[in-house]
Amino acid sequence: MQIPIRFEKLSTVGRVGLASLFVLGGINKLINYSATLDAMQSAGLPVVDALLPLVIALELGAGLMVAFGARFALFAALALAMFTLATNLVFHDFWNFNGQQAAVELALFFKNVSIAGGLIFVAATLSARGHIR
Repeated sequence: MQIPIRFEKLSTVGRVGLASLFVLGGINKLINYSATLDAMQSAGLPVVDALLPLVIALELGAGLMVAFGARFALFAALALAMFTLATNLVFHDFWNFNGQQAAVELALFFKNVSIAGGLIFVAATLSARGHIR
């Protein structure tokens, strides 16, 4: 199925917008490395000294692949979707809170579900176009 050029450009704008969250997140983690390490340790994550560089690499590398439609962008989008959903279980555990904090964590949880949905949509769109790059 041939997609008109104007829709292809819209798709690119959407991919860049969605990927910017991860690219900027990776840059922020680099700039605030110690604070990010502390937050990960506080959340109870294991081996954060090894995990944080992997998270930064995933956010920057896969984010740029999705943004620019680079080779393997489909798989990068799926990896970011899984990462985003896994993040929910560790950092947005609304079921462990009450009141206003529970409401905030619930909103953040479903914001991430929406972002993962967008990434899955990007992957499906790339696959349907035969752009398994």
